[in-house]
Amino acid sequence: MLIQVLGGARSGKSSVAEALAAASDAPVTVIATSDRLAPDGSVDAEMAARIARHVAERPAGWFTVEAPIELADALAGVPEEHTVIVDCLTVWLGNVLFAAGGSDEGPTLADPSGNVAAVAAAAAARGGRTIVVSNEVGGGIVPMDPLSRHYRDHHGWMNQAVARLADRVLLCVAGRVVELEPFDPNRFG
Repeated sequence: MLIQVLGGARSGKSSVAEALAAASDAPVTVIATSDRLAPDGSVDAEMAARIARHVAERPAGWFTVEAPIELADALAGVPEEHTVIVDCLTVWLGNVLFAAGGSDEGPTLADPSGNVAAVAAAAAARGGRTIVVSNEVGGGIVPMDPLSRHYRDHHGWMNQAVARLADRVLLCVAGRVVELEPFDPNRFG
């Protein structure tokens, strides 16, 4: 079963994903997409501390796999009997775009859709429960720079690609959850 958990920053989506995983009565593997390395290859102390804090806060016995880029491979490598939390696609997409040639000095307009399709398919193909966390970033103003617009657009398309394959899609707002239904034009027409 594929469950997508969407929401804004600090909306409660990771807590919802963790509660769903804990309720599954299966071993849990968290695939973390944050990268403890800075763009220059040094360790980002703030990110390393954040990662360590998240690992320490999880229940004893939960496994953690770090996959800042190779997410489809990481999903395929988790035993079927495990519940998986992917936290989160928002960070992963940024990692993929940055690895494709972006830097602080200039943007990349690489097309991540092949990577997105592979991740969505790998998440949907798992036999065990898979919970994918992602931000909902497109609700604000149109960004001024091309890289930010590119990221926002591909992020929205990524969320749609996962939602098309998901069995359930949950939207978190202020720690509350709403289940989203697939669009049926006959219902609204």
